[in-house]
Amino acid sequence: MLYRRFGRTELQIPVFSCGGMRYQYKWQDVPQWQIPRDHQANLAATIRRSIELGINHIETARGYGSSEMQLGKILPQLPRDKLIVQTKISPSADAKKFLSEFEKSLQYLRLDYIDLLGIHGINNSEFLNYTIRPGGCLEVAQKLQAQGKVRFIGFSTHGSTDTIIQAINTNQFDYVNLHWYYINQLNWAAIEAATEHDMGVFIISPSDKGGRLYHPPEKLVKLCSPLSPMVFNDLFCLNHPQIHTLSLGAARPTDFDEHLKTLDLLDQAWEILPPILTRLEEAAITSLGEDWVKTWHVNLPTYEQTPKQVNIPVILWLWNLAIAYDMIDYTKMRYNLLGNGSHWFPGEKAEQIDKLDLQPCLSHSPHANKIPSILAQAHQIFQGEAVQRLSRS
Repeated sequence: MLYRRFGRTELQIPVFSCGGMRYQYKWQDVPQWQIPRDHQANLAATIRRSIELGINHIETARGYGSSEMQLGKILPQLPRDKLIVQTKISPSADAKKFLSEFEKSLQYLRLDYIDLLGIHGINNSEFLNYTIRPGGCLEVAQKLQAQGKVRFIGFSTHGSTDTIIQAINTNQFDYVNLHWYYINQLNWAAIEAATEHDMGVFIISPSDKGGRLYHPPEKLVKLCSPLSPMVFNDLFCLNHPQIHTLSLGAARPTDFDEHLKTLDLLDQAWEILPPILTRLEEAAITSLGEDWVKTWHVNLPTYEQTPKQVNIPVILWLWNLAIAYDMIDYTKMRYNLLGNGSHWFPGEKAEQIDKLDLQPCLSHSPHANKIPSILAQAHQIFQGEAVQRLSRS
């Protein structure tokens, strides 16, 4: 395994982390006796395989249902000083609730302290305020740190780049969990800001939210050859030294295997990546047109600025992926979260788009005339049953 300095924490963190979102039994808290033995055995085997590989960063959250409780059966059996354990607690208007949730996490995990405590979901100004205001959740976390129950404090986010940078610039956090991978590079400015503050940078879900790369379409497979799309994406991310670790949402011991192929390629990334990147860009230009590929995102309104809160930037982004790379399964799944993803995936679908006057909000876009018809086509392709976030299902 390869390790990188995790910013000012000074922890040596493996470039792959064992994320705890996929191997738990249920998305709700359940009594220990309800967890099937074979399910618990699979989780234990996954964690032991992770440690065997040198992936000693185990990441979970209070919001991941039975994950913490199940981890609490295996983590105490492992050398504590060799582990980096991260859990995450959602910010609350009531800081006492945040504290209560933390104590529950500590109890479930059966640990005396947490290495990395993340404020889970600073996705907008409201949750940032809950966190950093006097008497807020960050103050509670800092008291826990002073008591020795927490070593380092960070935050996770699905928010806008501006919100992420605002949180980073408080200089109150040691690390950040955010989204950044080949198909979504919007948060690079936030990564640069985190680097300036010497924060650890943890990439959320590069293989699932990064394109469902465990089930890639054939077109994407060919474009990424000789690498698998998953290994290409890992290599693309880790080729940037500002990024310290990628979360692998392992559901079984074998889920690490494909990712491990990346490790021997890092020294050759400068040679391996350019032809793949060129093919991917050329495929997008061939499918969508060069002008669109280079300017589709310019001066788009946010969902708050759009009638009925239609999330135009996200829908166009998904349209691009579907047309350029045949990523239909992924784009349908993400599209149908709109309207049902709360602050984690905000905004609405493009239903009845022909009845909305979009010209005022699109007045500064170079593609104002064609965007409404693309939104209508996207809705026809992507519409299906609404999808809930996993933690709400």
